[in-house]
Amino acid sequence: MTGLLFSLLGGIGLFLVGMVLLSDGLKAFAGNRLRTALVRFTGRPSAALASGALVTALVQSSSATTVTMIGFVSAGLLTFPQAVGVILGASLGTTSTGWIVSVLGLKISIGQYAMPLIGIGAFVRLLGRGRWRSLGLAVAGFGLIFAGIEALQTAMAGLSGNLNLSGLDAGGLLGRVLAVGIGVALTIVLQSSSAAVATTLTALHTGSLNFEQAALLVIGASIGTTVTGALAAIGASVPAKRTALALVLFNSATGVIAVLLLPLLLWLIDWGQRTAGLEAGAVSLAAFHTAFVAIGVLLFLPLIERFSRAVENLLPDRGPALTAHLDRLVLDVPEVALEAAFRALREISIEAFNALQDSLRDPPGRAVDKARRVRIREAIRQTQEFLAAIPATNEPGPAALRVSLLHGLDHLVRLQSYLKLPEKLIQSFNHDPVKPPLARCHDILESASNGLRGFDAGPWLDAVRQKSEYLGEANRRERPKLLQKSAAGAWNDAVVLDALDALRWLNTVGYHVWRISHYLGGGTPETAEPAEWEPLREETS
Repeated sequence: MTGLLFSLLGGIGLFLVGMVLLSDGLKAFAGNRLRTALVRFTGRPSAALASGALVTALVQSSSATTVTMIGFVSAGLLTFPQAVGVILGASLGTTSTGWIVSVLGLKISIGQYAMPLIGIGAFVRLLGRGRWRSLGLAVAGFGLIFAGIEALQTAMAGLSGNLNLSGLDAGGLLGRVLAVGIGVALTIVLQSSSAAVATTLTALHTGSLNFEQAALLVIGASIGTTVTGALAAIGASVPAKRTALALVLFNSATGVIAVLLLPLLLWLIDWGQRTAGLEAGAVSLAAFHTAFVAIGVLLFLPLIERFSRAVENLLPDRGPALTAHLDRLVLDVPEVALEAAFRALREISIEAFNALQDSLRDPPGRAVDKARRVRIREAIRQTQEFLAAIPATNEPGPAALRVSLLHGLDHLVRLQSYLKLPEKLIQSFNHDPVKPPLARCHDILESASNGLRGFDAGPWLDAVRQKSEYLGEANRRERPKLLQKSAAGAWNDAVVLDALDALRWLNTVGYHVWRISHYLGGGTPETAEPAEWEPLREETS
């Protein structure tokens, strides 16, 4: 008996290791293609559903799909309703494991081919290069899965005579709840619904369980997988918690519906066996698993928007809005992490532009309140730390984006020091030579803010550049005129110097706003700053 239990544990362990290796290997081999597909094909709820199901079926891990999607939501690449669609698809896609086990692992005896697969995969992993090493890992994992299934079959066949649960009554409510609870507990212990389903399929195949009991265990496995997600979300970001809550609510509701409709579902399976040629046993259980999850998907799919709003209301955003996209979950995916940093810098820039714009409104000189300045400064600091933590990549696209972000961040750091306006500067805004550049600086801030928000669909970057160059020209043009007035005694020296400081201040602000807009608004990432004019260097008179 002890030997059989050890064999059972070993079979489950081989299956779990195989699943991990297959999932990790396929993810690494596919690279960004699967991530790109998730983003590209999630426009409509049905497309999000299809993307989640396909990616999960390919990598054989709903957890991998969910974690990736959480990162995309945090980075702002996906909306939460789109993420819910992916969750529904991942739940449907994970039922593919049951089909693999029932059709290949149990129906066809491929245990003798598992060892060569493991060997081939190991050699490719050791001797291959580039992405082929990851493919070797996936092949070895695939072989381990079936080695584990064969070990499970052997152990279950031996245990069936000593531990036969077929006599347990699952017809009453208490019996059903107990069977579902066993499925939940099995999934929590194994930390994998796929492993729990595979164990249940094997137990059914060897006669340790009858079909109704196995169906209830599979329902329990579907509910139990939510516990893992809920535990992983403790202390996580709000998008992660929302995703976990949506998964818990969907899988729990689907499980309850499956229990309530169990007689109908069993009748449909029996009808399929009698009329449609559906094989009895493990294949029918895989069909049952897919059927009740599909029923849940069909019920939830039309209600995705309402369901998403309900979850968002239950877990509202409580963190800083400016850095909401900075989720450390995405740091291991440089492309997504850089996109998150880009969106955070854009939000911070818009807030900084609006703060300066408010201070320059008529009458000009209203100071930016200290709390707002501190909020912007803290957001910049957090973004700097996040950007520094993103691993380097040699991919041309991400590398160019990092250069743009560093340029934009540099100008943003400099711009935030101008949020506190000195009293003398505020008074100098009332001088006539300063008023036209002041109005133009206000226009620059408004155009840049609207452009980064996406409100301005026109050539707003060129408009911002031209207005900022006007400020540079105004600074050069007005400087000798003001100095001449001072020398002629027409203006007080102190007033002239204050007016020159105001022109220089407006010129520098306009320059930094232009460069931030350039790097965060789609401009070309240059390795050096433009040489048309230098805002901090005064022309000789």
